[in-house]
Formats: sequence, structure tokens, C-alpha cells
Amino acid sequence: MELRTLRYFVAVAEELHFGRAAARLHMSQPPLSRAIKRLETELGLTLLVRSSAGVALTPAGTVLLDEARALLDQADRARVRVAAAAGAATTLTVGFLGDTTDPGATRLARAHHRRHPHVEVRIRETDLTDPTCGLHAGLVDIALTRGPFDATGLTVHELRADPVGALLRSDDPLARRDSLELADLADRHWFRFPEGTDPLWQAYWNGGERRRGPVVRAVQECVQAVLWNGTVGLTPVGHAPGEGLTVVPLRDMPPSRVVVAWHEGDTNPLIRSFVRIAVPAYRAPDGDDR
Repeated sequence: MELRTLRYFVAVAEELHFGRAAARLHMSQPPLSRAIKRLETELGLTLLVRSSAGVALTPAGTVLLDEARALLDQADRARVRVAAAAGAATTLTVGFLGDTTDPGATRLARAHHRRHPHVEVRIRETDLTDPTCGLHAGLVDIALTRGPFDATGLTVHELRADPVGALLRSDDPLARRDSLELADLADRHWFRFPEGTDPLWQAYWNGGERRRGPVVRAVQECVQAVLWNGTVGLTPVGHAPGEGLTVVPLRDMPPSRVVVAWHEGDTNPLIRSFVRIAVPAYRAPDGDDR
């Protein structure tokens, strides 16, 4: 079994979908399907059950997923150690979009330290005006952020999709609703990002419309604008809104996608390992710190 084939298998097993796995691997679906079929033939086992609903792991596939992850982790550690012996950097600068309290980030930090205890990770937390967290400016090696944004020259991989809701004062008449639509907020003042902010990012968090309201740069500024002035805005439903505030789910808003991004073509083994550790860390149930 080649490491490349094991990476293909892990991608399919984690995504449970050949199309998403192919996109994650930056390849087309037919060669990915052929590689998995060759692996099953080599082992003489069925690893995946394919259906119109997607893909499911067989018992043998579940065992191979655990073993393949362990082998790939060991290979990544070997690359990092060899690179360090050759004088390559053992420091990784990670950009965060004001979300370092995310349980996924906590799990990632623990898992990364267990696997790379001698790698120094430097954190650069940015405000809401730069969704690439310094990638385009060359200030970080890799970013944990949310889309959408201008991804020119970057490789972007989705880690999780979070439902989005309206952030409101608890005494707002709309706060009593079970759910809302964007049209319910059309005549309200929204918090907005400064001029020059990535237009894809600005448009998403404004619900696809031009809005009027206060300009903010940081998460706390958004919260205070709602609390003090009754401004509205969007936030992931899972975020704790704080005292005096509530989040009401939006039925017609696409989810906010948590992503990891890095410079296209960067061959730093620390980045490859970081991404591999991030995928299960962000998809594990809250409370699971493995």
C-alpha cells in the first residue's frame, strides 16, 4: 500500500463522498475511484459501500481508516524531523479569525502538540476585516478562518459548516421567533465592515445586500452594537451570544464554512501535517478531545 493511496482512502472515508474527497485532494473523481478500487482489490476486501446516498465504511474500512491515519501521521512526523535536521524551519505561524475559543481549535491545539511537541506554533489573531488572517499579506503560513473570501493563490479546505442566525437583543420582538428569514431584517440597521474589506466576505455577512449601520472590526464591536443600539447582524448559531442577547436561526442563509487555507504550492511538511490533524479535530463531537 502506497502512502498516496492511503491518503486517497482517508479523504474518502472522512468525507463519505467521492466528489467532496476529490475536491479536497484537488483531483478529478474517476482516478480517485479507480485508486480506491485497486486498493480494495489489493487487500481482497470491500472497504466502502457505495450507494445513491453516499458512501459508508465497512468494518474492514473502519479499521483501515484508523491504521491509515496512524501511518500517515508517522510519515508526517518523519518529514518534519528530516526537514528540521536539514535546517528547515520548525516554527509555524497560524492565523485565526477571532475564533480561538472554538472547541475544534482547542482539540487541534492538543492533537498538534502531541504529534509535534518540538514545533513552535505562533498564533496571529486578526479582526473581521481580513478573512485570510494575513495570508495574502504574507504574515502567516496557514489560516483557520471562515469563507467566503478571495482565494486567489490559496488552497482552501472546508473543515465544518455552521448554521447561521440573526444576533438580536433578547427584548427584540423578533427574538421570540423560532426562526427568521433575511427579509424579516430588511428594514433594520446592520453592523458592517469597513470599506475595502473583501467584497465576498462583506456580501456574505450582510446577507447579500447593501446595508446601513455602524462599521465594526472586531467580534466584541459587533456584540456591543447589538446590545447598545439594537443593531442586527449575522453569527454562527453555535456561538454563545452573551447576556442580554439571543441568536435566532435564519432559514434562508447558507451555512458559514470553517476552512483552513494556505499558500498554493507550499510544500512545507508542517502545513501538510497541520491540515491532516485539523480535519478530524474540527469534525469531532464537542467534548471529544481525542
